[in-house]
Amino acid sequence: MYTRDSDQCKNRKDKVALPICYLTLTAKKSTNIPQNPQTLGEHIRKRRLEKHLLQSDVANIIRVSETTIFNWENSYSAPQILFIPRILKFLGYNPLPSKFSPLVEKIISYRYENGLTQRALAQKLNINVSTLRRWEQGCINEKKLKAKISFLLKN
Repeated sequence: MYTRDSDQCKNRKDKVALPICYLTLTAKKSTNIPQNPQTLGEHIRKRRLEKHLLQSDVANIIRVSETTIFNWENSYSAPQILFIPRILKFLGYNPLPSKFSPLVEKIISYRYENGLTQRALAQKLNINVSTLRRWEQGCINEKKLKAKISFLLKN
């Protein structure tokens, strides 16, 4: 039996699986825009889809990996505090829930918008971290607190 050199394939990768079937599959991407986003990741997804951006585009804007955006949007992980300022800038609003007094909200908002941990803000205010935690939980004496955080109230 005679065989041509071109008929002899060196491995399976050189063979076409179905030489009579040339088919390209296409599908529409789901544009499932969250109507009432609950998590920060859902807010990111909603904003991204409204602006017709890809996850890679948002990743470049926030300066994280595409996988990170995927994980946030699917609630596999939550953003670290250092990414919050860039996320808020991308969203154009602060989606974090407010359940405290305006003064406590001012402290929490300042910390998030500046990407500060509780420890970093406590050092900046020259107070103990546990004091700041109590303030953020709503356990505060507002008269004493106002004097300590006057620079936060100016914003």
